[in-house]
Order: sequence, then structure tokens, then C-alpha cells
Amino acid sequence: MIAGSDADGGVVCHPGCSISRLAQQGWPVRCTDLHIRTRFGPKQVTISTIVVQDESQRLVLHPIRETTNQAATETNDDGAPRLTRRQREILYLLVEGVRARQIAARLTLSETTVRNHIAAILRELGTHSQLEAVARARELALPLEEPAA
Repeated sequence: MIAGSDADGGVVCHPGCSISRLAQQGWPVRCTDLHIRTRFGPKQVTISTIVVQDESQRLVLHPIRETTNQAATETNDDGAPRLTRRQREILYLLVEGVRARQIAARLTLSETTVRNHIAAILRELGTHSQLEAVARARELALPLEEPAA
């Protein structure tokens, strides 16, 4: 167990944390920046969440990487979010009001893959919900791609 806090000092990593609980339930979770104390002094790390599942159990893994201020503040030259073609397609469908399960069926992807793309979109846009991401995409007039039929 890692005891970590966010930039505002709120406890993030603890037994029964909401990130692990949501991941176990199949919801997409975003990477989280943590401030931790180590024997080498305070560090800032980014923690990801991966769920590994077999027939009998689910295992939640939290890979951790140390971040630097430069990596945490890196942006595009023009300040626009960097979205892949697939992310632009999925965001287009979210703007159209299509749900993740329907997006998965339409693009012949697993629902988990679609939710991972949605989590990446939320992270890239700096939003916390799909609705907020749609509003942000409209606000920025992002170029979206309609998926091929």
C-alpha cells in the first residue's frame, strides 16, 4: 500500500480507494498524480490502473512512474489536445450521444477498449466526465472524425 496525496493534500491511495473500486467494476479510471514520501525525499509520481481478470478473480495493478514537472506540463505547440484518429472517432460518437456499449458494437471493439479510449480522451482534455469532454470538444472546436460506416 502506498500512502499518497493529490496536489491539494487530499488522500488518494488508501484501502478500498474509489479508483480500485471503479476499475474492478469495469469503469475507466484516469491516471492519477500522487505526491509521496520516500526514503529519498518527496516525489511526484503518476499511478495508472490496470485490471487483470481470469475466470476466478480480478487483480488490480497500479504501475507507478516518477514524473517530472516538465513531463507533467508538456503540451502541444499550439496548445491543442493531442487525440488519435480513433479517439477523434469515439469523441465524435460521444458528441452524437452514443453510449460506450453502442460505440463498441459500431466500431467492432470491446467495450473495455472503448472505455480505455474514453479515459484517454478525458485525460487529454483535462475533463472528469464524458459530458464535460463533449462540452470541451465543442468549446475548442476540435476536429472530429466520423467513423467509416
